[in-house]
Amino acid sequence: MTSYFNEMYQGHSVRAPYARLQDWMTAMPAELRQMKQAEAEALFRRIGITFAVYGEGGDPDRLIPFDMFPRVFSGAEWAKLERGIKQRARALNAFLVDVYGRGEIVRAGRIPARLVYLNEAYEKAVVGIVPPKGVYSHIVGIDLVRTGPDEFFVLEDNCRTPSGVSYMLENREIMMRMFPDLFRENRIQPVDSYPEILRRTLASVAPQKCDREPTVVILTPGHYNSAYYEHSFLADLMGVELVEGQDLFVEGEFVFMRTTEGPRRVDVIYRRLDDAFIDPLCFRPDSMLGVPGLMDVYRSGGVSICSAPGAGVADDKAVYTYVPEMIRFYLGEEPILNNVPTWQCGKAEDLKYVLAHLNELVVKEVHGSGGYGMLVGPKASADQVELFRARITANPGNYIAQPTLALSTTPTFVAEGIAPRHVDLRPYCLVGERIELVPGGLTRVALTEGSLVVNSSQGGGVKDTWVLAE
Repeated sequence: MTSYFNEMYQGHSVRAPYARLQDWMTAMPAELRQMKQAEAEALFRRIGITFAVYGEGGDPDRLIPFDMFPRVFSGAEWAKLERGIKQRARALNAFLVDVYGRGEIVRAGRIPARLVYLNEAYEKAVVGIVPPKGVYSHIVGIDLVRTGPDEFFVLEDNCRTPSGVSYMLENREIMMRMFPDLFRENRIQPVDSYPEILRRTLASVAPQKCDREPTVVILTPGHYNSAYYEHSFLADLMGVELVEGQDLFVEGEFVFMRTTEGPRRVDVIYRRLDDAFIDPLCFRPDSMLGVPGLMDVYRSGGVSICSAPGAGVADDKAVYTYVPEMIRFYLGEEPILNNVPTWQCGKAEDLKYVLAHLNELVVKEVHGSGGYGMLVGPKASADQVELFRARITANPGNYIAQPTLALSTTPTFVAEGIAPRHVDLRPYCLVGERIELVPGGLTRVALTEGSLVVNSSQGGGVKDTWVLAE
């Protein structure tokens, strides 16, 4: 039987970061716990934090389950993670500037050309463009897992529009409301500066032609999008306008927003829609969500788009395997955080190994997300394994495989009491004039016993993430 690292307990003793939670946990009777859980759900619903999944029936206003038991990191643990995350964000941005420019890393033979230039996320429309401050990916969500006291691995990078930061902020808000004593007893670093840092980051990459205080907007696909709550939440906290494509138009060298007082020039667009829909004149001609002519203004330095079109080539799951090489190539440093060992099914030797060990591995589509298009070998039925075998054989380059990691567990409130459940972590790294991240992130928890799939779209929940001040 696999043994998992429990982040709270080491043998029979409580690990230092959790020392002050032991009494709180044991002193809370089941009735109070259920009452607090109901209170948290009522708060989430009243605030309007809901999560819809495209293409599924059921409740469009469904809540992501919230677990009241916080996940805790010491200041020293976080310091290492922070250094590793910032290092990775720097390397990913250097890679993007390079592959849309001279392609030195490809010329040097450090990454195969086909993985970059034939990648469906590689946008030829932005070749030759160096965005302001050389930043393509302004919000980098790095998904991390832990397997031991000092063992952290990067599971994947999200360089386009990583979601979930509203849960990081609201989880904290609700925990502070419900358990003020816990916050008095523990010195927990705050995360509430995130909207302010995000606004500063976006303003710091204003375009060349901006000669005044930049006007920043958030571009949303609209209220049917599963993350619409987050778009409006961030716009509100940053004090910027939330706009849809129809609210913007291009005239001459600039983008304007329609307002009741007439057109207002826009300098920075934090877009929360995919590349394909940004500009129907450049990408998908049938897009009703974008702004016709936006890419012409972007190319000419009249507007900044965050994250930049084309950033997705850096978070492809096959390209991910080369991030440690990027760190060495661009920064001349050794990676602080390791990748999960990964087999690329597009390589003959790797394919042979994967097909022979399918029932032991986790297999993912290189462009997949949200826990979809994925096989967890040890938990899969024989039929599911054979279905994936056929899919991989038909299109090997579309898949990668990784070992089934012994993900760490944290105590979690479940129906029968308190039990260990598997977790991951998504911190949000902001890249502009500076690289910054707030101390914490979104901890996702697999609420089903034994499950390793933490995605909210697959039934996972969320927790508050504490970083203790040293």
